Amino acid sequence: MDQQNAAATQSGAAIPRWEFIAIAAALMSLNALAVDIMLPGLQQIGASLGEHDENNRQFVITAYLAGFGFAQIFFGPISDRFGRRLPLLVGLVVYVLAALACAFVPSFGSLLLLRLIQGIGAAATRVITISVVRDRFGGRAMAEVMSLIFMVFMIIPIIAPGIGQAVMLFADWHAIFLFMAGIAVLFTIWTWYRLPETLHEAYRRPFELKTILDGFRIVLTERIAISYTMALMVIFGALFGFINSAQQVYVDIYNKGAAFPFYFALVAGTMAIMSFVNSRLVGKFGMRRLAHGALLAFIAVNGVAFAFAVAGPVPFWLFVALFMVAMALFALIGSNFNALAMEPLGHVAGTASSILGFTQTVGGAILGALIGQAFNGTIVPLTAGYFFFGAGALLLVLVAERGRLFQPQHEPV
Repeated sequence: MDQQNAAATQSGAAIPRWEFIAIAAALMSLNALAVDIMLPGLQQIGASLGEHDENNRQFVITAYLAGFGFAQIFFGPISDRFGRRLPLLVGLVVYVLAALACAFVPSFGSLLLLRLIQGIGAAATRVITISVVRDRFGGRAMAEVMSLIFMVFMIIPIIAPGIGQAVMLFADWHAIFLFMAGIAVLFTIWTWYRLPETLHEAYRRPFELKTILDGFRIVLTERIAISYTMALMVIFGALFGFINSAQQVYVDIYNKGAAFPFYFALVAGTMAIMSFVNSRLVGKFGMRRLAHGALLAFIAVNGVAFAFAVAGPVPFWLFVALFMVAMALFALIGSNFNALAMEPLGHVAGTASSILGFTQTVGGAILGALIGQAFNGTIVPLTAGYFFFGAGALLLVLVAERGRLFQPQHEPV
């Protein structure tokens, strides 16, 4: 471990490892909560606020992701200058206030604006959480920790749609935002009292245009980092496409209605399980072997799904089985690609995390919106997106690795 990592680890080791992972997972889960808890309520929200186009209702998710993605570009340099804690807490407060305001909106346009603002606040949780992890860990150790964080984080997509549906059994969609704000308040208090500052004073970077642009240059010219970032952006595009279309796929195509949260949780649950598996295997096999193998399998599975979709109606059991496998493979890809992208950039972790997060989220949201807006009453657009985006990610990985897969290179443990 280099001197910067050693100093940062020392400054951030005031709480036990398990609690550090739990706080990081809780902070990142606020993003998943803001997306997935909304899914059962999209129809009611649209009907209540006068938006009757089902595809347009997806903008409740897209607006949030837009704010979440674009704001990340600022939180990284800010956290490299002022430390991790203060910008993180400011972002959490913005998230809470926006969620509360969403419960009282008079129009669909107002809701979209507030969701944009909520996403801006949530950007701090993504950028700074990954920066904090990189402050303390590197290489395979970071991949292991990110896998454990992702495992806990994935509990939210498993239970969030069910929570949203349960809330609407006793109240209307406004209560979903009140619930969201309440959870965020609890996590804010926990962070305030327990998460230490992890950026050592000696490694803070001036908040000056020249320094910020230099940080951007370092990140954008690092071939491995930017190539893995773009690859993960494309894979996230497929995931966002699924999230955008999930309610329509389960309800409109397969008529699952009230069972929608269960099946959504079933698919998401495979990601949590495989994240734990990755945390156990990455130290032995390395990030590249696991991630590259998972990506090739991801392309193959989704190629099969796409072929079935084009051939005709796909039975529900087969659709769920194929997407469970695809999401399991996504879990192996995601945490390892993140660690591979961040590994060379520990000296500019905040700026790096902001650029990586911005690229993945904004690019992924745009690609996901294309899949969502292409919904035509079949799963063809969704399966096509997964297959072709997977192939695109493979091309970017080949650029990162100079055409050679499965080579461990120099992966710190």
